Amino acid sequence: MLSKRTGLSGRRCCVFSRWAILFLLSVVPATAFSQKAPDPGKIADLEKMQTAQQTNDRIAELALAEGPKQGDYVIGGGDLLGIEVFDVPELSRDVRVNESGFVSIPLVPDKVQAAGLTAFQFQDKLAELLQSNGLVTHPQITVTVKEQHSEPITVIGAVKTPLTLQAVHQMTLLQVLSQAGGITDDAGSKVLITRVRRVPNSDASDAGHPSSGPPASDQAATTQPVSGAIKDSITIDLNDLLDSGDPKFNIPLYGGDVVSVPHSGVIYAVGAVVRPGGFAMETDRQQLTVLKIVSLAGGLTPTAKPGSAVILRQAPGSPQRRQLPVDVKKIITLKNEDLALERNDILYVPDSTGKHALRRSAEIAIAIATGAAIFHVE
Repeated sequence: MLSKRTGLSGRRCCVFSRWAILFLLSVVPATAFSQKAPDPGKIADLEKMQTAQQTNDRIAELALAEGPKQGDYVIGGGDLLGIEVFDVPELSRDVRVNESGFVSIPLVPDKVQAAGLTAFQFQDKLAELLQSNGLVTHPQITVTVKEQHSEPITVIGAVKTPLTLQAVHQMTLLQVLSQAGGITDDAGSKVLITRVRRVPNSDASDAGHPSSGPPASDQAATTQPVSGAIKDSITIDLNDLLDSGDPKFNIPLYGGDVVSVPHSGVIYAVGAVVRPGGFAMETDRQQLTVLKIVSLAGGLTPTAKPGSAVILRQAPGSPQRRQLPVDVKKIITLKNEDLALERNDILYVPDSTGKHALRRSAEIAIAIATGAAIFHVE
C-alpha cells in the first residue's frame, strides 16, 4: 500500500515539475536565456570601479598606517633653532633660519643649510662641520626647534574639507589628503602639488637650496621660474598612490606647498541598465560616449527599451535640461554613429515594464541620478 502511494506521489511531482518548467518558459523573457556570457574584459573593468567613499577609506587606512613620527618635523625658513654644543658654550646659541633656508654658525666660514632637514639630521650635519673645521674633536650637539614659522600646507579642489594646516612634523601626501577628509564624488584621478623654491641669488647653482623643502620628486613635474623663486608642479596619479605601494608616489610635503585635486566631470547612466550610477571622467578632455557609458554600466537589462533612450543635457547658464533622443539599440548594433557625451550628461534608458512618459523622463532621471553612486574607473 505504501509503495503504491509513493509511486503516485512521484508521478504527481513529475507532472508538477513539467508544468513548472513550461510556466517559467512562458513567463521569463527569451532574452534572459539568450544573453551571451559576460565579456572578461568588461568584468575586469567593472571590478576596477570604485566609489569615492571606497577611495577615501583606502586613503584613511594608509595614512593611519604611516602615523605621525616623532622627530620628523622638517625645518623651514623662519624657524628658531636652539643649538647646544656640550662643553662648548661659545657655540651654543639660538639661531633663526633665514628665508633662503640657511643659518650662520660662529667660526664656521660658510652658512649652513637647515631647511629641508629634521632636527636630528641638522645636528649630525653640524657635528660633521665642527669636526671637519677642527673646532671640536668629538662634538655632542643637540638641536631643538623652539619656534615654527614655516609656511602652511594648503589643500584645495575636490576634497571633502579644503583646509590650510600647519604641520608639526613632516607630513606625506596621504596624510594631508586624509586630514582633508578625502576626495569628493566628482574628483579626478590626479593630484597636483605646487611647490615654490626660493632662489637666494641669480646664480642658477643656488636653485638647489630651497627654503620650504627639497627639489620636486621624480614624478611628472614642470618647472616655471617666478620672481626670486622656482615654481614646481608635481602630478601624482591617485591610482598609483593607493595601489602601487611605492613610497615615491607618497611624497613628503613642505611648508608653502599647495595640494590641489581637480574636479572632473560626471556622466550618469540611469534607468534600465545593470549598474545605474555616475561615472567620473578622469579629465574634462577624456572622451566618453554612449557605448562606453552603457558598457561601464554593465549593459542593458532584458526589459530595457534602448530605442527610446534620451540624453538629458543642461544648457550653459540655464537650469533646464534639454532632451536629446538617442537610439541606443542602433548604436550598439553599429547602425548609428556613437555619440559623444558631455560633462554632467544623463543617459536615461526607459524600462518597458514601466509607464514612463518621455515628458517625465527628465524628472525621473534627475531624481535617480541625485542619489546614484559615483564610480571611478581606474
